[in-house]
Amino acid sequence: MDTKWEENCIQGLSKGDKKSFELLFLHYQPKLVYFLCGFIKDSELARDMSQDVFLSIWNNREKLSEINSFKAYLFRMGKNAICNYYDHSLVNEKFKDEELSRPVETDNIEESIYARELEESIEIAVCQMPPQRKLIYTMSRIDGLNNSEIAQQLNINKRTVENHITVALADIRKRVKNRFIVFMLNLACALCTTLLTYI
Repeated sequence: MDTKWEENCIQGLSKGDKKSFELLFLHYQPKLVYFLCGFIKDSELARDMSQDVFLSIWNNREKLSEINSFKAYLFRMGKNAICNYYDHSLVNEKFKDEELSRPVETDNIEESIYARELEESIEIAVCQMPPQRKLIYTMSRIDGLNNSEIAQQLNINKRTVENHITVALADIRKRVKNRFIVFMLNLACALCTTLLTYI
């Protein structure tokens, strides 16, 4: 997309121009859906999430006059949507971390780096779990056993299994969020260093 053309669309959108919004939506929505689907593995849900992201952009369109890159702004919102999705999933005990741990195919360098960071965060979180929690988590998420089967094999209470899994998922969420913050800070520093070479 031509930079000047995009800048004009951003300025138009910030002033409430629906045509500018439509043009940006048509160009970026498929890319955002692809990115989201790479993490949540549900194309329909990814489309719904992308619609919510663009709705939020429209509702806060006045702020767009302050941004330098619509793409960076859009994908930052997409990453926040992913974190919010897994937050909600954790609360409802539907967090499918094995989906996150699968490699994400993408042709965008920044997205690829973020995907690798995410995978490494999950691996580190699992490795640092206490032995029993790690074992229960592995039996549940890797071996595919249900809570009753795990309790029977380990000769422990089913509630104990549920508690370990809940804590394990909370550990993963915390690790993922912290790693994301570090990643963004490192990325910002790298960009600043690159820009300084041109000054």
